[in-house]
Amino acid sequence: MKFLKLSVFVACFFIPIGFAFSQSATDSLLNKLNIAIANKDYFVKKKLEIIANLNLNLNAATSPKQQYTAYQLLFDQYKSFSYDSSYYYAKKLEQTSQLLNDPYLIASAKMKMAFTLLSSGLFKETLEKLDGINVTSLPAADKIDYYFLKARSNFDLGDYDRNADYSAIYNPRGIAYIDSALHYCKPGTFDFLELKGLKNLRTMNYVEGRKTYVALLKLPGLTPHQFAVNACCLSYIYETNGSKGASVDLLIKAAISDIESATKETVASYKLADIIYKTGDITDAYVYIKQAMDDATFYGALQRQVKISSILPIIEAQWIDQIEHQKKLLYTYSFIITLLVIFVLVFAYIIFKQLKKLRIADELIKAANITLVDNNKALEELNKNLSTANKIKNEYIGYYFNINSIYIEKLESFQKSLDKKLSSKRYDDAQAAVKNLNLENERLLLFHTFDKVFLRLFPGFIEKFNALFNKEDEIVIPEGQLLSTEHRIFALIRMGIHDNDRVAKLLGYSVNTIYSYKNRIKKKSIIPNDEFEDRIMEIEAV
Repeated sequence: MKFLKLSVFVACFFIPIGFAFSQSATDSLLNKLNIAIANKDYFVKKKLEIIANLNLNLNAATSPKQQYTAYQLLFDQYKSFSYDSSYYYAKKLEQTSQLLNDPYLIASAKMKMAFTLLSSGLFKETLEKLDGINVTSLPAADKIDYYFLKARSNFDLGDYDRNADYSAIYNPRGIAYIDSALHYCKPGTFDFLELKGLKNLRTMNYVEGRKTYVALLKLPGLTPHQFAVNACCLSYIYETNGSKGASVDLLIKAAISDIESATKETVASYKLADIIYKTGDITDAYVYIKQAMDDATFYGALQRQVKISSILPIIEAQWIDQIEHQKKLLYTYSFIITLLVIFVLVFAYIIFKQLKKLRIADELIKAANITLVDNNKALEELNKNLSTANKIKNEYIGYYFNINSIYIEKLESFQKSLDKKLSSKRYDDAQAAVKNLNLENERLLLFHTFDKVFLRLFPGFIEKFNALFNKEDEIVIPEGQLLSTEHRIFALIRMGIHDNDRVAKLLGYSVNTIYSYKNRIKKKSIIPNDEFEDRIMEIEAV
């Protein structure tokens, strides 16, 4: 019974819910559900792979009969996955069945279209489609589906109207159609138990309903979606009878099964979000209500989106308030970050002082070189010392810049760490610190310090760099900066840092961005590309 297997749980959608439960009793299941939600794209990908293979079969179909079979297989995949695609293939089935002029296929295609319309909340169109079906042309198994669709249409109309007068009309009709479907079922089968369980729910015979659903869930060979549908219904019965722990456990298992079977026509996540919200767990409630809305939007279930929208803003507002409260509790971490920033500034000042001493030493070496020009041995020694000093100077600048870059990376790691703590609900340890950390300002401060030190060592760098270009192609330095990004890249190269990966990490860009900058600059230059960096290395320090 195809439609009943995939949709009986909708009859439970509009039943009110609400009770508290012990979080500790369901932690393991909730963790499993959270893992499933984190991997939901993987399950959808598997579903799409199956659909892609079925599309290959459709492309290979040559006769209308083969096309009808291919359309039917695709419809079965889409009917609980996407309304638009489900509607498309149901329409294709109707068109192809007319070509085949087969009364049974025509009736079967109309039922599939009715199922699709009903799943999206188009009740009037569903009843019109069902009324146009010649029931006498259907075999017993399809008559079960037909009467179930009639029953569900009436149940859903009664739930949607929320009017006692109309519910008194629609619910008895739905029960009568369930009885008609049961007439064609063999006792003890999946179809029989599922229909009987639905009738027990609608007649509020929860004692018999519990027995029926327990027996149904023990049947071998249930698909994940079949389990989810009936676990959701049994969960409501447990809730009504006061078995709260068992009710919530079944609801979580149903939500897991829906996600793992890539089912988007589902209610378990919505019901679970409502229950958890009423216990005060706003964070998890927000995750599950968002999951429910994502599923309803993905499928295109209009009536379900309306229902979810009634509580989504409430939960979302509570979630935002909770985040704001947590931010106020975590201001202490902003103080820690401030201390770390001060430490970096002090360290940068010390480095600058050391660089100044190196520059003085460099000047002394040059003076000694002039006075000992006639002494070749002394001159060679002084030149060696000067070369060594220059090497130390360049390496020290690179070291200083590297230390500051590493510190920024550590700050980024610190930010990620705080986010992880917040995600794991360690609110007192984490989140607001991340919000108060401004890595961009730290990086800009680091660049400014580097530019200042570099231009002290290479005061003629910009002039000699611009000499490598035509006047109209010279690199303009942005207002408020000492060096442009292009200048800074080749400044690092002048200091001996030729590795693109290291340059990218120091400046906070991707390797591809560094390649792009370098290639663009070299193309503008009047110097051949392969000689450009050699000319940069010829620029002398003070």
